[in-house]
Amino acid sequence: MEFKELNIMPSILKALDDENYTTPTPIQEQAIPPVLKGRDLLGCAQTGTGKTAAFAVPTLQLLSEEGTVSMSRRNIQALVLTPTRELALQIYESFNTYGKYTSLRSCVVFGGVSQVHQVEILKKGVDILVATPGRLNDLINQRLINLQNIKIFILDEADRMLDMGFINDVKKIITKMPAKKQTLLFSATMPPEISSMASSLLENPVKIAITPISSAVDVIEQFVYFVDKENKRNLLLNVLKDKSIVSALVFTRTKHAADRVTHELTKNKIKAQAIHGNKSQNARQLALNNFKNKETRVLVATDIAARGIDIDELSHVINFDLPETPETYVHRIGRTGRAGLSGIAISFCDFEEKALLKNIEKLIGKSVTEVKDHPYPLLITTPLPKKTMPRRNASPAARPGNTRFKNDFQGKQTVNRPHKVTQK
Repeated sequence: MEFKELNIMPSILKALDDENYTTPTPIQEQAIPPVLKGRDLLGCAQTGTGKTAAFAVPTLQLLSEEGTVSMSRRNIQALVLTPTRELALQIYESFNTYGKYTSLRSCVVFGGVSQVHQVEILKKGVDILVATPGRLNDLINQRLINLQNIKIFILDEADRMLDMGFINDVKKIITKMPAKKQTLLFSATMPPEISSMASSLLENPVKIAITPISSAVDVIEQFVYFVDKENKRNLLLNVLKDKSIVSALVFTRTKHAADRVTHELTKNKIKAQAIHGNKSQNARQLALNNFKNKETRVLVATDIAARGIDIDELSHVINFDLPETPETYVHRIGRTGRAGLSGIAISFCDFEEKALLKNIEKLIGKSVTEVKDHPYPLLITTPLPKKTMPRRNASPAARPGNTRFKNDFQGKQTVNRPHKVTQK
């Protein structure tokens, strides 16, 4: 099938042809026709499947067919809500690319930069707005944006949007839009909370699932290192001695951990930069560009910041911390092994994360290969009893994390250092 068979208008077909796009991806082929008919849509698709065009192309066409664009006064008719600045910019650029032969105007707003330039564009009138939740709510509160004329609402990367705490911002934004509108919801994973939200937002939606969740990992070699939490940074340094690891995207659970890991790598003369929500837009873009241009060998990221990262020939993904949900693991390692290329995913698993690994293996339908021959094997194999945890006001010398601290756990094992356990 070709794009011209999807009843796409000539001006958009011409723009697609300029980009040498002739054959739609599976999600584009399945999503564009029902969206053009005005149907709500629930799409489960990972990054790299072409989902941006799947909603941008029909949105541009539907608004163009409305024939309600007023050159003197434009109202925002379509809203795309996405969790990160990087994704917002990419989506905005896609709308401009596919809609360059239409009369529609697009605008992107996100935090981390001055709002002045964004407001100037808004005041000139726009038809399509791409936004991150925080900045959008700020501009709504300042009465600089009115969403009462929205005809099409697109919620992109819904799982990350909710997982990272944006649910209240999203709910506030939804209340500012008319009840009657066409809604498209896209998510890389479909945990129960996303299904619940979809039920409340969508009316008789067309449901599309592209690429079974486990198939993305078939071409990726996966390995797990069992290691004590305190030795993860040492193990990472050891793993990166392998010169075949040309580029590595390292995932941590928190922003603080990303900064700590980056500092440790830099201290050991490994070129690394961190990318997470606390970084300014300029800093994030610089780190991403340096990694894409291979000026930086290691990019340390949290899940939310990594959305929108699309890097050709990424050799390794390293899970410094295992994710809380198994679907996120699949999404993480899917950053490598793209376009039929081989890829390697390495995971560090401490005792407390074993249950997370078990859930991952259940989802992907196979065991992850264990690497046993490494200098930092897992030694702590029993949970730390709650009664041994220090009080908040305990002195530093009395904290288990202090290397001089000694304690006998139930008379069975003695901890002299965070990574050494002697069985009695």
